[in-house]
Amino acid sequence: MRWLALYARSRQIPASLAAVVISAVAVGALARDGGGGPGDPRLPVLVLATGVMAVSIGLSGQDLALDRTAAIRWVPRRAAHVLLCGAVVGTVLLTVQAMGEDMATTAFVVRDSAGLMGLVALGAVLSGGQYAWTLPFAWLSFSFFAPPPTSAPMQVASWMLLPPGTAAGTLTALVLAVAGTAAYAVAGPRR
Repeated sequence: MRWLALYARSRQIPASLAAVVISAVAVGALARDGGGGPGDPRLPVLVLATGVMAVSIGLSGQDLALDRTAAIRWVPRRAAHVLLCGAVVGTVLLTVQAMGEDMATTAFVVRDSAGLMGLVALGAVLSGGQYAWTLPFAWLSFSFFAPPPTSAPMQVASWMLLPPGTAAGTLTALVLAVAGTAAYAVAGPRR
């Protein structure tokens, strides 16, 4: 168990988890104050995006030489890290939601947390752990200000705001989750 505690500290998981919880509680308070109407996906997407951006810093280690000496292979560890982070971010939103205002369905939270975590993993592969947050931030910003998704390319571009069960949204999130997790597990973060 000591190795797990050391791994969590080296990946800044306690600080990231605190940021995820604080952002979810803050947005939950905004939802209670009428920050968005019922069925408005912007607040839950903001919670999920903030959460994955907070955990993105843990996608790179503090010391490359130390990381290379690990006895456990990195591919399963990296994949587990991405999947677990996505599950934690989604669970925090669902927990805050259970204590107060209902912001999103479970299917919406699962789809968006998986897609956003895959996007952050791709960001880590392309830019390194310290800049992994930029890819989901840019996509979220575009989604918030994009025109209504009437065409297939616009549905793909605004996948995180589409209702659950929308084929384009689900497929885009699935592709991002699988591609991001696989790329990060195999290649690791950019040095």
